[in-house]
Amino acid sequence: MTPGKKPPLPEEVEHITETETGSRHPRGLQGRIIWLVALSWSLFQLWYASSLPFILKFGVFNTTEARSIHLSFALFLALTAYPAFKRSPRESIPIQDWLFAIAGTISASYLYFFYDGLATRAGAPIGQDLVIAIAGILLLLEATRRSLGLPLMIVAIVFLGYTFGGAYMPELISHRGASLSRTMSHMWLTTEGVFGVAIGVSSSFVFLFVLFGALLERAGAGAYFIKVAFSLLGHMRGGPAKAAVVASGFSGIISGSSIANVVTTGTFTIPLMKRVGFPGTKAGAIEVAASTNGQLTPPIMGAAAFLMVEYVGISYFEVIKHAILPSIISYMALIYIVHLEALKANMKGLPRNRERTLAQSALSFTGAFAGMCILSAVVYYGVGWTRHVFGPVASLVLAVVMGVVYIALLRIAARYPDSDEELLVETLTEVPRLRPILLSGLYFLLPVFVLVWCLMVERYSPGLSAFWATMFMVVILVTQRPILSFFRKSGELMPAATQGFQELIDGLVTGARNMIGIGIATATAGIIVGTVTLTGIGLVMTDLVEFISQGNLMLMLIFTAMISLILGLGLPTTANYIVVSTLMAPVIVALGAQHGLIVPLIAVHLFVFYFGILADDTPPVGLAAYAAAAISRSDPIMTGIQGFTYDMRTAILPFMFIFNTQILLIDIPNVWELIFTILGTIGAMLTFAAATQNYWLVKNRLWETLVLLLVAFSLFRPGFWMDKIYHPITMLDPIHISEVSKEVPSFETMRLRVLGETYDGRTIDRIMVLTLEKKIPDGMKRLEEAGLILRIDENERVFVDQVVFGSNAYQVGFDFDWEILYVEQEEKQPPKHLIYIPAVSVLALVGLLQWRRRKKLTP
Repeated sequence: MTPGKKPPLPEEVEHITETETGSRHPRGLQGRIIWLVALSWSLFQLWYASSLPFILKFGVFNTTEARSIHLSFALFLALTAYPAFKRSPRESIPIQDWLFAIAGTISASYLYFFYDGLATRAGAPIGQDLVIAIAGILLLLEATRRSLGLPLMIVAIVFLGYTFGGAYMPELISHRGASLSRTMSHMWLTTEGVFGVAIGVSSSFVFLFVLFGALLERAGAGAYFIKVAFSLLGHMRGGPAKAAVVASGFSGIISGSSIANVVTTGTFTIPLMKRVGFPGTKAGAIEVAASTNGQLTPPIMGAAAFLMVEYVGISYFEVIKHAILPSIISYMALIYIVHLEALKANMKGLPRNRERTLAQSALSFTGAFAGMCILSAVVYYGVGWTRHVFGPVASLVLAVVMGVVYIALLRIAARYPDSDEELLVETLTEVPRLRPILLSGLYFLLPVFVLVWCLMVERYSPGLSAFWATMFMVVILVTQRPILSFFRKSGELMPAATQGFQELIDGLVTGARNMIGIGIATATAGIIVGTVTLTGIGLVMTDLVEFISQGNLMLMLIFTAMISLILGLGLPTTANYIVVSTLMAPVIVALGAQHGLIVPLIAVHLFVFYFGILADDTPPVGLAAYAAAAISRSDPIMTGIQGFTYDMRTAILPFMFIFNTQILLIDIPNVWELIFTILGTIGAMLTFAAATQNYWLVKNRLWETLVLLLVAFSLFRPGFWMDKIYHPITMLDPIHISEVSKEVPSFETMRLRVLGETYDGRTIDRIMVLTLEKKIPDGMKRLEEAGLILRIDENERVFVDQVVFGSNAYQVGFDFDWEILYVEQEEKQPPKHLIYIPAVSVLALVGLLQWRRRKKLTP
């Protein structure tokens, strides 16, 4: 499939997209230098991710060296591709910018060239080290200002100021301060600051995923997904808007960026939504809401999702598993909101080129679903069979099979030459036929399949998974045009092959330019992380936030959400996530434990992630809203406000999965629990959407909206009401710990309230959860096998006498001489999902009343 020409972007959109790719595109020698550096960056990242360095025993880089080279490329491109000021030339690069770029490259690559020397004098930098570190920090701040704007630079400067001036701060947040030598060494010459975890994830994982998306887009997958979405949904009420939602979900798989998503799909979907009756503000807002949610959609969820792997200490497969249900129901709710908006305005969809009966539609859907299930089963079990039969050459056999499937799909695509034509808003009068469009680009799904397979089945690292998917995309870009020309017998093999190689090179350069902002953001965020580790402010934040929230977990969650939204006004999602999660995630977990609520760390990190993304459409500085408003020719503030009202369904989800972690597919014991969780969460989200839109079957009355909100809450958190009826926990004196531990089922948990001091003198008063393994008659012995050895004094007080290294007790954080205040014994209660019965009954009653009202209003 050949992607058609995209409609020209409005000037305002071009200006906004410059924040991601750089606004300078000089010609001549200067342009070729930037082009060559960007190409070299992509080639270096592919080399670093591959096995070739180890096979050839050449060009092997450790993680610190790779981070150093990664930032060298990012700084060079940021200081040359982005002008210093608005009045700076766009067609050429001033000499001072070349000097800055060279100095930045030298500063960043210093760790690579002097790695051994720095290792021998760790903590005792010489004068040369300090000069390089100071220059590097200053140039990084300047690169941040140019590529990401003032806000992130100001935040980094504030944290640096806090590092130097800790002794002059208010007592609650004061510290002894740090010298210039110590600070610069910590920030630039170690892996605790700029060259820390964040830029490590950027160099190892994120670049390859961004490159994969750029190549997929260059191959024409973006246009293909838009066409498929419109052929599937264009005939429904508000069909173009529903198709925009689905197309943005597909584009989220490619880009992982809400702004890029708006620009990619919005240039087509927004005008078409306006044509079928949506006001410009709502058309832009729907695209914004769909695009921001694209960054929440697995398997590619932006740079912040890969950082979770490092910060939370789980695999990327686990991140995808926890994020999948919230993202799906969020998109379902947005499609439902679009449906309600279409009902309000009595909109119609685009006509079909031929009408289909209900039976034909049902048969088509059933056939497609059954076909997908059969195909999935054949692929899964077929691949498993090849492993057993072919052993070490199974991967080679699979590669050959994928090649055969790729050629077969290209042969099918070659039968539909008309699919090369771009959908044009002005000429689109009916829904395009699904069959020719679907078959014209099925091969685009193969690299996505490879990516998901490597991540979820092979359990490869995200970097290695993205590498193999990217290499598949390289093959597609180089071969798709000549093979299609061959099958179509057009006789233009050489021009087609040349065009394929040119698109590959362009995709590699585009991927590198798309990474400039992310690379700089992760490096600058390292300054904030370095400040936390150097000053200990992370420990102080617990006391500060608890004081502000007065120990109320809900207030603290609201406080954290507000911080994320405020910082998101100027910070990119990645930097926002790093700052807020570093400061707030441990505090929320600790405060929740103090109040008896065990909050998994992944839930808190997803909470921060969600609100960081929502900042993209939050007035007054939501860049995605500005991009959509420029396309729809509407007011950007009103577009942002309308988009945020649509995104209220997304904003409520993080609060729900903090208190009901089953939404994240955590602690689901059986398939029935999974089914009830999925159905209940979907029902809750759709009910919440109807309440916030003030419309269901007809316009809601006030009491109906309040009842719908109550029903939505009950479906989201059925355990809240069940706990009010049947108290789930009885608190027992610690002397009963042996009897309680004896009754805990195998490999289940028991909850203990503990009081003690940490190694740094901080008092701990919290709930601890200990996993006990196989049941044995002696409760104390079972605790010892879990690593918790206790002693009982003469007053029947129970203390931790010893914690076995590496045991379950050690891993959850028990420490010597902590006192067990009481033991929590879980009581039997009816299944919490019984609450669904009255909730659904009330919902049905409201629906019946609205149906009768609508019947009276219908002539």
